[in-house]
Amino acid sequence: MTSVKEFRVDREPTATDPGRGAFVFTDAYSVFDWGQMPDEIPGKGAALCTMGAFNFELLAERDVPTHYLGVVEDGDVIPLDDASAPPREMAIELTQVPDLPYEDGAYDYDAYHDAAGENYLVPLEIVFRNTVPVGSSLRDRGDPADYGLDRDAWPDEAVALPEPVVEFSTKYEEQDRYLSREEAARVAGRADLDALEDVARSVNRVVTEQAERAGISHEDGKIECLYHDGTVKVADVVGTLDENRFSYDGQQLSKEVVRQYYAREHPDWVEAVSDAKSRAQSEDVADWRRLCAVDPAALPEDVVGTVADLYAAGTNAYTGREWFDAPDVDSVVTAVRSL
Repeated sequence: MTSVKEFRVDREPTATDPGRGAFVFTDAYSVFDWGQMPDEIPGKGAALCTMGAFNFELLAERDVPTHYLGVVEDGDVIPLDDASAPPREMAIELTQVPDLPYEDGAYDYDAYHDAAGENYLVPLEIVFRNTVPVGSSLRDRGDPADYGLDRDAWPDEAVALPEPVVEFSTKYEEQDRYLSREEAARVAGRADLDALEDVARSVNRVVTEQAERAGISHEDGKIECLYHDGTVKVADVVGTLDENRFSYDGQQLSKEVVRQYYAREHPDWVEAVSDAKSRAQSEDVADWRRLCAVDPAALPEDVVGTVADLYAAGTNAYTGREWFDAPDVDSVVTAVRSL
């Protein structure tokens, strides 16, 4: 089980062939890599499943390979358009996910790939960025000119990039880290890094165009991919309000709202998380959470309600269909600004 969705296996994958299974989306949420938080956001799971399925079907129209098979309703696998209600279950192809050993302060990717064969989840997150907000780690890794911007210093506000930037970070390490292309290629194994980048750019293009149709700005996001017999396919779930950052009329319309709330209202916990990660790194410990001195607080009821409306309204607007009984996006944005 992941922090926000359950995982069902109907047929195990092998070293040569995909299996079959499903994601069952829950109303749990996670911020700052904590894992499952102490409360839930009603309707969030259905919103993520609906938006993810919608994007997978858009990608299929563009001939982008994915592991998506359809949504599940009453035990049947069907296209999203045929669903009578927002789905919570998504049928998918399964791939192998070998153990990633951690010994003597290092992760053993050679062991991962020795066990992976020709069918495995690439242990990378492929990140694409259309804008660089204040606080983005991208600002620490390069100057504006490195990303095609005609300026000497980063401005005090978000800046749009002339061309999307694609980066690679670790997927299964306890603390994510950005990688050079050389290291990313080693971590990717048999999967070609250029192919992974091309798929990420295709996904970014599709999601950005769809968001624009709804008057929504797509700022950044990430994908995961599987490799099977020479083919790279989009895996996990893609283009949702959890995986990507969207904004509407200058206001965040994504999980970033929850992150910002905790950073503003519970800075002691956010600082404790940062301290625990730093301590784990210095002490060469994989699991930083057990070093965290503060536990996260649950969200107040009014915040839960506003965030639930955000997920529902955002999904309605993005897909162009009223899946949920929710306020319109303008009303939700007004409510979010008052948090």
